[in-house]
Amino acid sequence: MSIKYELIIYWSEEDQSFIVEVPELSGCMADGNTYEQALANAQKVIEEWIATAQALNRPVPEPRGRLMYA
Repeated sequence: MSIKYELIIYWSEEDQSFIVEVPELSGCMADGNTYEQALANAQKVIEEWIATAQALNRPVPEPRGRLMYA
């Protein structure tokens, strides 16, 4: 699966890990000790988020690409 959702990646001093947020998928987040590990974990979590939504007959948002923030 290719990630087409926007990802926000940042370092968390508190958690001592990289955090990945997926704004288009409510509550979808991942982390990792390295940037690469965080991205890999994000892909897995996105796949699981979508599978769960489909199993519950909930809508899965289409990726919108780059989101605009204030």
